Amino acid sequence: MYVVKRDGRQEAVHFDKITARLKKLSYGLSIDHCDPVLVAQKVCAGVYKGVTTSQLDELAAETAAAMTANHPDYASLAARIVVSNLHKNTKKSFSETIKIMYNHFNERSGLKAPLIADDVYEIIMENAARLDSEIIYDRDFDYDYFGFKTLERSYLLKVQGKVIERPQHMLMRVAVGIHKDDIDSAIKTYHMMSQRWFTHASPTLFNAGTPRPQVCIAYKQDIKFLYLNAIVY
Repeated sequence: MYVVKRDGRQEAVHFDKITARLKKLSYGLSIDHCDPVLVAQKVCAGVYKGVTTSQLDELAAETAAAMTANHPDYASLAARIVVSNLHKNTKKSFSETIKIMYNHFNERSGLKAPLIADDVYEIIMENAARLDSEIIYDRDFDYDYFGFKTLERSYLLKVQGKVIERPQHMLMRVAVGIHKDDIDSAIKTYHMMSQRWFTHASPTLFNAGTPRPQVCIAYKQDIKFLYLNAIVY
């Protein structure tokens, strides 16, 4: 039985390698209640010919998440696996990621279909070194499993159906999309969102920095206020 590595090479399945990876991601978790060896055993039982290492990570994460009822540390392990998997499948550089998204082409028409607005792209390229150096990727590991999967499914931008952004990329894209060439404010906003002081609503996370930066959100007024106004008018 073999697996397909991220670079396309084939390699025999090694239980020890899977176990070592899961043990590495189990740092700080309760060894008495969260057993990476048990997760690895369940993963190996689901291995099939030609499975990719990325798919193995997904299987490991799903397996760990399903064991959360046994101990909450399994949820932490599941989150770490999916974040690590995304990091292995994406570029570390924010500016390089933005460049890929800006040069995106529509697969069907062959026409250029940038995912990043022209002005935002130029600002990021002009400040690439500084913006790249500000991003702290370890903060991606602060997301829980289901929170991360929600980001991956609906918020992180994709190229040809594959997620291209990391959560920290998204936050910096949003920050620059809001503040444009006020880089100091963009960086401050990035760090505040990254450290969970606040978050923007879904339309902003979806669209800020893109060619269609629609960031309007729904809001509700007090029922009593609306009722009184209806009587008055």
